[in-house]
Parts: sequence; C-alpha cells; structure tokens
Amino acid sequence: MPVVGISRSAKGYCLISVLETMKTYSAEEGLTEEAIVTKLRICRYHHLYLHSSLRNNSSGTSRWGEFGEGGLLWGECNGKSFDWFDGSPIDELLCKVREIYGLDEKTSFRNVTISLEGRPQPLYLGTATQIGVIPTEGIPSLPKMLLPPNCAGLPSMYIRDLLLNPPSFDVASAIQEACRLMCSITCSIPEFTCIPSAKLVKLLESKEVNHIEFCRIKNVLDEIMLMNGNTELSAIQNKLLEPASVVTGLKVDADILIKECRFISKHIGEVISLAGESDQAITSSEYIPKEFFNDMESSWKGRVKRVHAEEEFANVDVAAQALSTAVTEDFLPIIVRVKAVMSSHGSSKGEISYAKEHGAVWFKGRRLTPTVWANTPGEEQIKQLKPAIDSKGRRVGEEWFTTTKVENALARYHEACDNAKCKVLELLRGLSSELQDKINILVFCSTLLIITKALFGHVSEGLRRGWVLPAIYPLSKDYSMEESSSEMDLLRLFPYWLDTNQGNAILNDVNMRSLFILTGPNGGGKSSMLRSVCAAALLGVCGLMVPAASAVIPHFDSIMLHMKAYDSPADGKSSFQIEMSEIRSLVSRATGRSLVLIDEICRGTETAKGTCIAGSIIERLDDVGCLGIVSTHLHGIFDLPLSLNNTDFKAMGAEVVNGCIQPTWRLMDGICRESLAFQTARKEGMPDLIIKRAEELYLTMSRSNKQTSSTAHHGPSVGYSNVNGLVGMPDSLGNMFEPPSGTFGLLRKDVESIVTAICKDKLLDLYNKRSISELVEVVCVTVGAREQPPPSTVGRSSIYIIIRRDNKLYVGQTDDLVGRLGAHRSKEGMQDATILYIVVPGKSVACQLETLLINQLPSKGFKLINKADGKHRNFGMSVTSGEAMAAH
Repeated sequence: MPVVGISRSAKGYCLISVLETMKTYSAEEGLTEEAIVTKLRICRYHHLYLHSSLRNNSSGTSRWGEFGEGGLLWGECNGKSFDWFDGSPIDELLCKVREIYGLDEKTSFRNVTISLEGRPQPLYLGTATQIGVIPTEGIPSLPKMLLPPNCAGLPSMYIRDLLLNPPSFDVASAIQEACRLMCSITCSIPEFTCIPSAKLVKLLESKEVNHIEFCRIKNVLDEIMLMNGNTELSAIQNKLLEPASVVTGLKVDADILIKECRFISKHIGEVISLAGESDQAITSSEYIPKEFFNDMESSWKGRVKRVHAEEEFANVDVAAQALSTAVTEDFLPIIVRVKAVMSSHGSSKGEISYAKEHGAVWFKGRRLTPTVWANTPGEEQIKQLKPAIDSKGRRVGEEWFTTTKVENALARYHEACDNAKCKVLELLRGLSSELQDKINILVFCSTLLIITKALFGHVSEGLRRGWVLPAIYPLSKDYSMEESSSEMDLLRLFPYWLDTNQGNAILNDVNMRSLFILTGPNGGGKSSMLRSVCAAALLGVCGLMVPAASAVIPHFDSIMLHMKAYDSPADGKSSFQIEMSEIRSLVSRATGRSLVLIDEICRGTETAKGTCIAGSIIERLDDVGCLGIVSTHLHGIFDLPLSLNNTDFKAMGAEVVNGCIQPTWRLMDGICRESLAFQTARKEGMPDLIIKRAEELYLTMSRSNKQTSSTAHHGPSVGYSNVNGLVGMPDSLGNMFEPPSGTFGLLRKDVESIVTAICKDKLLDLYNKRSISELVEVVCVTVGAREQPPPSTVGRSSIYIIIRRDNKLYVGQTDDLVGRLGAHRSKEGMQDATILYIVVPGKSVACQLETLLINQLPSKGFKLINKADGKHRNFGMSVTSGEAMAAH
C-alpha cells in the first residue's frame, strides 16, 4: 500500500502517492476537491500526510476545512489517522517514507507521474457514486456490468481505475482497437496469470519467492510469448503496450519485451523444477510409513532441478536407504515374533509407526520379554530396544521404543534432508537476486496481462449483453463552437444495468448537438436517462463498449453528473447548500468540450428563486457551449427571458391509456408539463382522501394563477404589502409555517409535548396491531448543555431531537446515544445543543418514529434541517402489463 500526501497550490490540489516496494512516486496536480476525495475514497494507503498548505483559516489550526472550501476533503480525512508535514511536498514526503521504512537517505524513487495534459478530468465523487463506480447503496454498479463474475480481483481493479481516471484519446483509441480485435479473434487465449506488481517486487527484493511463485512468473512470461507467436493475439498485445506503459510508467519496446521474456523464462526453467520431472520422487519403503518421507521431503523436493543439488539429493537417498535397512533389521524381527506370540489373542501388539510431532520412526507396542531366552528369532533385537526420547531428552511414552542403529540412521537422514533443504533455499534466493535487475520487465509483463485479461472479460460480457464499440473522436484544444461542432449520437441506448436479452429495456435514440432541458413526469425515466448517457459517454472515452446499438462519442475533457442531493446535519448544511456547492464545481469546470448532466436542478429551495437560479445556470452552460442534460420540474424556466443559443427542449414522453396518463419512458422533442404527481402518490399508497383533497387544491390554485396572470398582463401591476419584499401567501397557509413564539425554554417544552404525543399515539397503534409485545411508557428526557445521557441508554434504541440555537430541529435515531450525541457536539456551534430523547423498544420502532416525526413536525410549525433520510429507494425497474419500464 502507498504512503499518500495531499497538498495545495495555485493549480489546485495535489495527490502524491509513494510506493516503497516499487520505489516509485507519482504527483497528480491540478485536482479538484471532489476528484481528490474520490481518489481517497477508493485508495488503500499505509500512511496519510496532509501538507500545511491545506490550512486556510486565520488560526492555522487543523480544523482547516470545516467551513467553506475544503470542507468536503476535511470531512473525508476527519476521523482518520493522518499527520501534518511542511516544506517541499514531494521531497518531504519521500523523506517521511525513508524514515517509516528505515531506508538509506540515498535511496532513490522513480517518478511515474502521468501527465494530465490531453486527458479528461478524473471522475468527480458525485459522478462516481451515482453510476456505481464507487460502490453506493441502491445504485447499480457500472464496473460489475462490464466484467463476467469470474473476472474479479486485479482485472476488476484495473477497470475501476480506468473509469475513475479516463485516459488520453490515444490510449483510449488503443484500448478500443484492442477490444475490436478481441471481438473477432478465432483462436484460443491464455489463462492470463495475474500477479500484483507490488507483491512481485516485494518478494523479489526480500528474496522470498518460492517455487510456486517462480512458476507463476514463468507462466506470465510464457503467456506473453504465446500471444506474440500468434498473429491475432500479437496484434492485440501490441495495441496494449501503450495502456500498460501508462499504468506502470515504463516504456518497453515490443521486440525488447519478447527478448527479455524469452531470456528470463529460460533462466527460470533452468533452475526451477517443472511438472512432469520424475527424478525427484518422494522416497518410499516397504516398512516405513509413507507419511514420514512425505513430510520430510515434500517441502524441498520438486522445487529446483536435481542437477543443481545432485550431491545433497544423493546424500538424502543414501541416508534414506540406510534408515530403511536399520528399521528392517531392528524392528521387523520383533514384529514377527510379537505377531506369533499374540496371534491367539487377536490383533498384533507391535508396529513400526511414525511419530509426527517428533519427526521420527519408532517401534510402538509392548516390550515383550521371553520367559526363557533361547536365542530364538527376535530375541537379540528385543534386547537392543530402548525407550524413545524427544529432542529435550525426555521419554516420549511407555509404548515408544527405538534402537541405537535406528537412532543414528534417523539422525543422518534428518541431517541430509536439512542440507538439501538449505541448498534448495539457497538456489531460490540466488534466482530471486538475479531477477532483481529484471523487476521493471516483470512488472510490465504482469500489468500487460492484467489489462489483457480485463479487456477480454469486458468484450465477452459486452457481447453477451448486446453492447457495441462506439466511434470516438478527439476535440481539439482550441475547440470553439464557430470552428467545429461537437456531437454525440447514441442510437438505441438503454440503461447499463438492464439486459436487452431479457427484453426489459426501453431503447432511446439520443442525438445531442447542444444542451438539453429535459422535462417529464415522475417515474418517466429522466434520472435513468441521465445515468445512461453518463455511463455511455464515460465508457466511450475509456475505449470500452457501450450499451447501445451504435454510438458516436467525442473525447470529452470532463464528464460531470449531479443527481439528488441530501442534507448534511453534521456539517450544518441543507440539501440546497450541498446542491449549490456541487453544481458550482460543475459549472466552474465546464468547457465547450465537457459533458454536464444535472438532475432536477434547484429542487431544494423556494420555487420562484430556485427557478431563476436554474435559469441562470442554464444560461451559463449554454454560453459555455457544452453538451449536457438539465432535467427539471421547474416549468417556470420556460417563462423566463433566457438568452439561449445552444439549448434544445426534450421530454420523456407520456400517453393516454384507458383514460389515464402513463409514461412511455421514451425521449422526444418538446416540453412535458405533466408531472403525474397525483398518480405517483396514489401508486405509492397515499390515501385516496388525501389525493382527492390535493386535486381540489390544485384546481383552486390553477384558477388563482390564471386570474393573477390575466391581471398581470391586462391590468395594473399588483404589489404585495410585505415588509421583507417577499411574495406573500394566504393567512391560512402562512400561519401554518410560523415557528412557535417565545423563548428557547418555551420551544423546548413545545417540542417535548408534541413529540411525546406523537410517539404515544404511534406506540399505542403498534401495540394494538401486535407489532410490539408490550405498551411501554413514553418518557421524554432532556439532556442540556454540558450533560450526557445516562448509562441506561447504552445498547438501547432511542429517537432524539436536537434543538439548535437557531430554533431548528434535527431528528434522528440510534443505538448509541452517547456516541451519537458526542459526534454532533464535536461540530462547530453544536457544543451547547440541547437534546431530547425517548428510549423505544427496538431499532425498527425507532426508525418508524424517526420517519413519522420528520413528516409531522413541520406541519406542527417546527423547522427541520433534515427532511430526507438520504437513502436511495425504488431504484431499478418495474414491469406492468408485460411492458418493460425503465427506472427513474
């Protein structure tokens, strides 16, 4: 695992990664905060260092990013173990690595930094999570769709890293051409032995490579040469030299590669014993148990060729024969005599046995003493028996015996085996030492096979799923809308998580020449469309297959997707704050060569101002000239006086079936103002009484809007007598959202009273439905500033309400109230927060009460800072009437 350091400069953030085993380092500069958090999220590192340049507040403390820029990075690093460092970031971090691993000061590290010039921006965190490149609950994993189940491990990691760090156009073209050749080959392919580069280097440098690993290394080299010897496979291999060079930071010519592979493979084959060699069989004897010789010799025989240790192997053979002779002469006559004497009493009472824990062959049985000594067979051997002793000189047991001759023969055999084993280890270490000069070639070969296996697996899975290789083309650096026009065509596109072979995917044609404003009903497929376009574009710029019948994809300089945003009470940020922060990153980085995808823009704030902000963002993206899609339910955007030159209006279609409006999940031109909100609410189980009342209110509001619109256009302008200059609302609605008046103490009492009442009613309902076994008393306990919950809450489920100083509430549930309260109070401005809690019977009940309070407290006049639980639900697809429905 690498040692990672993070610094900041005028160019942006810099991620420095040092691999001690490989003696390499890379420094990726100009990264955004989102990109560097994405890399940290998927990177396993040994040590993490943060440079002092990250401290951007006036106090210079380590709480550098809790507020403003840097907050996302601070949230990722907070709670993890890290150290600060100063000075030149690269030089100081290399010094830290030398200290950690005890390396000499003169130890040098090779720079393998890959230039970002000509490459798309690394994937942003939001984009990576919303298409499942980084595993996210409820989001279909894109990498899992690209490979068959038997292609996990290193190939899967390569594909994931490729998606997170899209390559340059030249590398993407090489990958795509290799995939195209893979689609048409007719020959068999190797198994593709995959060895982690870091493990390979560590074993060679420590001289700990065993026989099995040497065989695997030889397999890697032989498979490289096998591909080179086949016309079809060699063309693929040559195409993948550049991608392998990008990963390893090594440039290797094809001819030199094959020459080195041939030399190293031959050298390994000259030393290592390969399968099928018969001159190193385990010793066998008629009277000595097989397990004894197997345990003594299997750890070193068959490792190296016998010719390199002929003397040691011969000594073992001689010692083994001497041991067999000693056992036969000293123990066999006794066993024959014992069997003769004891035959009338059943089974024999003496045998030659293997004492495994002592590594010895001894006689096991009763020591037979003849009544009369008459020089009969076996008497002399019985007289020679003596108790067997262990390595510490202690008697082993009452039934274990040996003789001096057997004991001496056994000692000589052990000595011969030890000498042979030492010789074998010496040969293996010597071979490791000789190959250290070839580490770069071995690393390159291993990486090349990993990439080859990953792409073969991807092509196999892509063909099975009906995917295709797109046509990709570069966008020049001096790109401008006047000189050339970018375009992306995705014909018969379908969601990457659906399988067309099962007939459950709606196919859409996306001909993108400009920015799309996308409207459509709830459940109409807008979110699925954005995810599908994002995935297809990302796969295209990486040179991979896409889920479509045909595709033309430009090599974007960045692909950015913003989906649903959720609040972060721990950081004191609302969902709209987070949405604005993420969209700010997208808009500020967008160029005429970017793909920008924003789902349901400005959903988290008041409609009128949210509509205007959304309109301004769309104008900005239109002026930049990027391709993209902005989906929205804010239909007021179409009434704004926007200046748009590069924007088209698209909609997810709907149709009338049996008098009901239903989505078609198909992309079409135009604007769809129908949201199907009532149908969606009814489908999700909302009571008909509420739906009918909502329809009545909607009709009333529609008439009022029409009258207002008529007055505004044909009569005098009407103003609102509002002190703050805000649009007013009817008293019946306005009063409903007024916060309770009075002091903080009165607010706490009001919250306590209403929360207690809601919980009592819910628990009584659950008890009547037999969802809980007993009706518990509802006790709302207050924990004031500088107070802690009692120990009785440990291990028990509870709901809690935090009352902030701005009179806003936060509702949560937990099984660790003390820990959760400590986490909240560790945030700035929350140290003196008051908490109310109620202990409830079980986590399931706590979750239900949490949801109930979040839904009901706003209607009681309280302001909440968490209106969503942040979980993805109902993502996927449904099928009705035999017709496939794409997910929303």
